[in-house]
Amino acid sequence: MSELAYQEALAALQRRGRFGIRLGLGRTRALLRGLGDPHLAVRGALVAGTNGKGSVLALAGAALRSGGLRVGETPKPHLVSYRERLQIDGRAVDAETFGRLVGQVLPVADLVARRHGAPTEFELLTAVVFLWFAEVGVDVALVEVGLGGRLDATHAWDGGVAVITNVDLDHTDLLGTTVTAIAREKAAIIERGDRAVTGATGEALAVVQRRARRLSVPLTVTGAAPLLGMDRDGIRVALPGLGPVQIGLRGRHQAHNVAAADATLDALELAGIASVPPLSRRAGYAAVRWPGRLEIIPLPDGRDVLLDGAHNPAGARTLAVALDDLRPFLAGADQPGRRPLILLTAMMRDKDVEGTVAAIDSAAALDGATVICTQVEGDRALAASSLAAAWRAAGRPAAVLAEPDLERAFQRSLEAASGTVVVAGSLYLVGAVRERLVGPGLE
Repeated sequence: MSELAYQEALAALQRRGRFGIRLGLGRTRALLRGLGDPHLAVRGALVAGTNGKGSVLALAGAALRSGGLRVGETPKPHLVSYRERLQIDGRAVDAETFGRLVGQVLPVADLVARRHGAPTEFELLTAVVFLWFAEVGVDVALVEVGLGGRLDATHAWDGGVAVITNVDLDHTDLLGTTVTAIAREKAAIIERGDRAVTGATGEALAVVQRRARRLSVPLTVTGAAPLLGMDRDGIRVALPGLGPVQIGLRGRHQAHNVAAADATLDALELAGIASVPPLSRRAGYAAVRWPGRLEIIPLPDGRDVLLDGAHNPAGARTLAVALDDLRPFLAGADQPGRRPLILLTAMMRDKDVEGTVAAIDSAAALDGATVICTQVEGDRALAASSLAAAWRAAGRPAAVLAEPDLERAFQRSLEAASGTVVVAGSLYLVGAVRERLVGPGLE
């Protein structure tokens, strides 16, 4: 097997990106078969949903690690390094192992291509994930669905527990134009013999319930855990069997996610996969961190940078509520005469730009704000001028500026801010800013 240096392996993997998004399980199943079906040695939870997947992974993973279990996780997208997408025990795969695994998968991918067509970048990464998890022998895997569910590469694996956090409109060009249609795609990850958990509501919940009934799968439906309070560092909720619990993630929406995560742990236990006692759950939930999601990074001069990857209307609505809740706890809130918030934002052009802008703009905390629009690298990036036009159409910000160069845009936001800079709209933007502030943070 060839030993590829990390950068060579990454380049080889990303070259497959030219094949774009091609939903379907045939190529992934053939890849895994050619590698000896490593996924069959791995059990755990497959997590789908429009928003909240990463938070559920982070919460459940922190509790499992606190309970002494070896946990494999696949958070996505990455913020700084591609290696973040493969983690065991909260640590990203090392460069040497990543290169070796990609070197094992690529020759098999070439064989698969002859019959099934060339595997995509994400399909190759999915094979790498299960190859590594099986090799290391994780106790439990928490795998995040890439897109939809039914035809997503990760659905080549059935870990025993299926989780659907919620369903909203996103990727409508691929998944359907209604919540019901998208819910069908996500509910399809529920397989006979599973245990299932969902935080879906309304018509989406009805779809999930029908799928579970048809396959005789026990389904736990979760709502928001009762919210007891919040501060700068997180929220406090009440959970069944645990009582009052501190959650180390910000935003009242995490009351929904921790309820789903706790139910996921229950399902893993009932499926005979992993058991996490109450003390470990409490410790894990308190210690959990999820970089780039309502993350506050204090600057040496006392100001704050708040990072959040809200990139669709649902995520943007969540951010708007969180900004209003967090405003009293952010730098400068208690000092009269401070300027309003500065929002640094960028988006991808295939997203619902107008809907996302309107949702973020609904935050009262943005009254009088200055919005600085920039753009990230890549063909999918929305031009800063186009994003600025969408914000000007919204009408409320005090000033809207367009600065295509991300570095200059970030510096302008710092120069304009006397209290807090909010960075949101794209996780690629969040990752770029976070790296400038704290470095890669991998080791």
